[in-house]
Amino acid sequence: MLRWGQTLETDDRNLRKTTYENHNLRLVVHREIPEDDRLACQWNELVWQMECPEVFYTYEWALAVSRAYRESVTPLLILAYEQDSLAGVVALATNHDRRETFFLASATGDYCDFLSSPASRLEFLDLVLVELRRLKMPALVAASLPANSATACALGAATQRYGYKMFSRPASMCAQIGLGSSASRRNLKDSVINRKALRYSLKGLGKHGPVSVDHLKSRDSLNTALPEFMGAHITRFSVAGRRSNLADPQRQAFLAELAGLLSPEGWIVLTLLRVGDRPVAWNYGFIFSGSWFYYQPTFDTDWRQFSPGFCLLSKIVQAACDDPEIERVDLGLGAEGYKERFSTGTRQTLDVTVTASTARYLKETARYRVVAAIKSSPRFENGVRRILGRAPVGSG
Repeated sequence: MLRWGQTLETDDRNLRKTTYENHNLRLVVHREIPEDDRLACQWNELVWQMECPEVFYTYEWALAVSRAYRESVTPLLILAYEQDSLAGVVALATNHDRRETFFLASATGDYCDFLSSPASRLEFLDLVLVELRRLKMPALVAASLPANSATACALGAATQRYGYKMFSRPASMCAQIGLGSSASRRNLKDSVINRKALRYSLKGLGKHGPVSVDHLKSRDSLNTALPEFMGAHITRFSVAGRRSNLADPQRQAFLAELAGLLSPEGWIVLTLLRVGDRPVAWNYGFIFSGSWFYYQPTFDTDWRQFSPGFCLLSKIVQAACDDPEIERVDLGLGAEGYKERFSTGTRQTLDVTVTASTARYLKETARYRVVAAIKSSPRFENGVRRILGRAPVGSG
């Protein structure tokens, strides 16, 4: 069991430093994401040590979330240092009543994790759980945790030592397109180009003007294109009787902040499919550590009959096949049917709840088992839906 060492309080209410006698590590806890170039550099060096580095883990992503969502959540940033070297980072957050702790990027990132070298993950998790216990945080909800991360195993071992209970359940299966060898890339590119549906759609688009693709990466070009992209996304959902998440000013602010922060690093790309001078489809995506991420696509509903979104994704896959530095196209969260036509593999994520409450643990477990039982039987699921459909308003 860890023993406490000296605790140092500073005059800054957002900062607390803690050291441990049994470790060479000291924790620094912030209630904000500091705008600090040295921290940014060390943070991103840790990202590259992860089993699978992701743009969602970067300092820039956390800073963009904290700037855009400052009215909704309060960051809880826990840093572990070995002397002056950063050895661990976890960007958490709390809601206003502080009853729950969660990944700061959980509402925006397709993957979230604790950052450290895999070999030191368990030690870092130990220290984080001790700190959460000291802060009297009753629950940690770790959503979108990659199942193949070292955290998935280490968290289970760490929770038992500190009186927490952990419940883990499968979350999303993220589709991916692995590109492989030069021969595999050529075969994949040829198969995409020769798809009858693609040729038909491009021919239809081509009747209205030359079809071209632009990959925007500079800050100025992104700032110019983002308003039209956001407007198209909002309109597309409105036509379908749904509400786009880009109707939320905080989401708009987040994408704008993120574009500004990632563009100097070359990690963001807004891809446009044009017919003549008119954009008809967009993908707000990323190129990072061998992945081209298909993050937030949309299209102009006036061109729906020509499947512009399908054409855009086809063009992205072709471009990725031509770039030897791209190893995969990650299609991210969501089980849309078009992804199955492209994917060659998947990546599982988990939703993990760590709680000190036995009642909450049992409630989470029971809820998951009931939902799983319902989904395993289509007749049972349809019956439940019919019953709920007849339930009087307000009865639930």
